[in-house]
Amino acid sequence: MTAPAVRPYDELMDELAKAGAESLYLCYQCGMCSATCPWSEVRDVSVRKMLRLTQLGLGGLEGDFLWLCTTCRACVARCPRGVDIANVIRTTREFATAVGAEPGPLKTVRGHLATVQNPWGGKPEERSRWAEGLGVRPFEAGMDLLLFVGCTAAYDPRIRTVARALVRILDAAGVRFGILGNDEACCGDPALRIGDSALFRSLAERNGAMFRERGVERVVTISPHSLTVLKDEYPKLGASVEVEHYTQLLARLADEDRLRLRKDGEVRVTYHDPCYLGRYNGVYEEPRKVLESIPGVRLEEMERTRADSLCCGGGGGRIFLETPPGERFSDLRIAQAERAGAQVLCSACPYCILNLEDSSKTVATSPLPVRDVAEYVAERLA
Repeated sequence: MTAPAVRPYDELMDELAKAGAESLYLCYQCGMCSATCPWSEVRDVSVRKMLRLTQLGLGGLEGDFLWLCTTCRACVARCPRGVDIANVIRTTREFATAVGAEPGPLKTVRGHLATVQNPWGGKPEERSRWAEGLGVRPFEAGMDLLLFVGCTAAYDPRIRTVARALVRILDAAGVRFGILGNDEACCGDPALRIGDSALFRSLAERNGAMFRERGVERVVTISPHSLTVLKDEYPKLGASVEVEHYTQLLARLADEDRLRLRKDGEVRVTYHDPCYLGRYNGVYEEPRKVLESIPGVRLEEMERTRADSLCCGGGGGRIFLETPPGERFSDLRIAQAERAGAQVLCSACPYCILNLEDSSKTVATSPLPVRDVAEYVAERLA
């Protein structure tokens, strides 16, 4: 991959600041980011070097260096100077994508987003095929909420089961909801994290217009990535709705005794905190409350939880890039789950489920089922 062209220092810093990465000025090269980065668990990587090269004009960012970041924000949480490193990297990627310097698979992703409004290349007319036979209705004003399904739950065969499980739960709890169906477009998170803000804006504006046209006021998402952009980015474009993750809704339904769940033996379950649900949105307790509401479930915590959770490796566009064996964070997470004595590993993010399940199949020393929280609850519906 060609490195981004070296830019005059003043010009570059001015453009970075305008794009929201002005905190780059604050970096004084302490190295805390490099020590915190999950890549340090599997290979030699220096986030500090990347920041310094960016300060000097982007020269030297060869190979995949700029595209390793999963935007997990572990470094942001520990930076003593308050540098928003994930945002600096996203902004720097804008310069790379502007000259076509992103990795080939991400070019394909951008092409799919621009033409069929999803990163997986699925046909728009098949977006709602996941819901066949469930009787899911199009959203209408007056319903309790809009279920924003997201691209991975709509098109990926494995994650479609999560969407179907959530529908069963909401129906059982008497929640009146609808979907946008084939009119839903990608939330725009992949475009934003890859570094194509114009493409993100076009996708977000399309969804925002649909929200207004349908009278949507309240949205529940399956993906924490959708939650983040709908909550933090869409209001900047005039599309402000009340939005939450489905685990937050299920936690309230559990409090209201609207989840009727049966016991299926005593099971030790551990929970993996997705970066975009936890560090980005502070949602830690609700998924645990939902799991603990299931009779017979005993929650066993892994050694890294909540704000210290180890990234699965799927954010920041990495879900679309190949990570070689021996460098997959999800392999390390499976080992941590086994050390916790878990019989089931749960999470609440499509990317996490895909990565953790792949790793469970290849590195677990004994069978370790991976379930989305919605799937695990739906399996226990009375």
